[in-house]
Amino acid sequence: MNITREQVDALNAVVTVALTKEDYKPQVDKVLKDYRKNANIPGFRKGAVPMSLIQKQYGKAVLFEEVNKVLQSSLNDYITEEKLEILGNPLPKATEDFDWDADDYAFEFELGLVPEFTVDLAAKNKVVKYNIVADDAMLDEQVERIQKQYGKLISKEKSEEGDDIKGIFANEEKGINSEVTITPSIFRTKTTGKKFIGKKVGDVVTVSTKGLFDDDHKLMEYLKVDHDMAHGLDVEVTFTIEEINTTEPAELNQELFDKLFGEGNVTSVEELKEKIKQDAEQQFAQQADQKFLNDVTESLLENTQFELPAEFLKKWIQTAGENPITPEQAEEEYTKSHQGLRYQLIEGKLINDNNLQINFEDLKAYASVMIKKQMAQFGQMNPTDEDVENIVSRVLSDQEEVKRLSDQVMSEKMLNLFKENVKYKTKEITYQDFVKEMSGK
Repeated sequence: MNITREQVDALNAVVTVALTKEDYKPQVDKVLKDYRKNANIPGFRKGAVPMSLIQKQYGKAVLFEEVNKVLQSSLNDYITEEKLEILGNPLPKATEDFDWDADDYAFEFELGLVPEFTVDLAAKNKVVKYNIVADDAMLDEQVERIQKQYGKLISKEKSEEGDDIKGIFANEEKGINSEVTITPSIFRTKTTGKKFIGKKVGDVVTVSTKGLFDDDHKLMEYLKVDHDMAHGLDVEVTFTIEEINTTEPAELNQELFDKLFGEGNVTSVEELKEKIKQDAEQQFAQQADQKFLNDVTESLLENTQFELPAEFLKKWIQTAGENPITPEQAEEEYTKSHQGLRYQLIEGKLINDNNLQINFEDLKAYASVMIKKQMAQFGQMNPTDEDVENIVSRVLSDQEEVKRLSDQVMSEKMLNLFKENVKYKTKEITYQDFVKEMSGK
């Protein structure tokens, strides 16, 4: 056997595997002998079938299979020994009039090679790392929400601004019949909201669905229509009022504080707001980190320049799935996926260059923290180490969970790497303004 490589260019190579009869004939002969031992052919005793008949019936198929095994094994060994970093899989080059009756064969394979490049985390970029704060307006809003949530529900005869109005949205023609609870402030315009003010149980309000909410998707929630119907729905619906309720806000006293945070942990409105602020900003930090991670990813894709063996990859995509696809379909698939492939290569280089590989202890530690947080949400503040370890063992016995946790651990490692090495600007911002930044408004 002889294996040679022709370097077409920096991203493409052709490997030729030359086989002699000695490379595959022993394996072929062994398989045919096994076939002969077990063959059941009329007119011959088992194990006494002439080898010429076995050769005639099975020889070509066995030859194809055993040569292919030798090819795959030798090619994989060569790629490993030569430390070739390839994309996709080797593609066999078609050869016209290939002579399988010959003793010696030569097979050519196209390789797509991983490009050489560097990743400069310290390069100048426009990435902003947000520090999201809970401002006084948000804290006041959250306090009001808590007071309403734990307040006393009072039935009313006539509706006013801020009341909860239970009723049924209906339109017979469109099959709409949805029982919901609304407040007049949910609608896009104040004019629509005013139609619900001063109404009594049994009254019917008629509104148009066109522009009813600031987002047509809310029609799915309130009218119980599907996604396709929600877009562009322009009909009149009736709302028959069944109940009108208001909430008497709960008093901000020690009884409420203890109910929310445990006895004696919060003793004043100021401490309540500080607790809300801490909890909110902890959640905001996770959202800010995710945006930072996404923005750095986009910056790296933009600023890390390298080419891919595009034509090779398009050919490989044609054959990679269960069923072959056309060149046009492969072109479309490559267009959709090549940025993702570029980032996989960038991420892989960062992992190798910074030794960010994940080990089992990383997974165990991450799973333990996650499980303790989940248990705390259900009131189990001090679980035993044994309980946590048992749950961790069950979680890590599930391969899908291991994959999911591995992705999260790697995401955390990459985030920490970026925080330590990327040059970014810090911007303090309220949550409301952060949402606007996210939506591009």
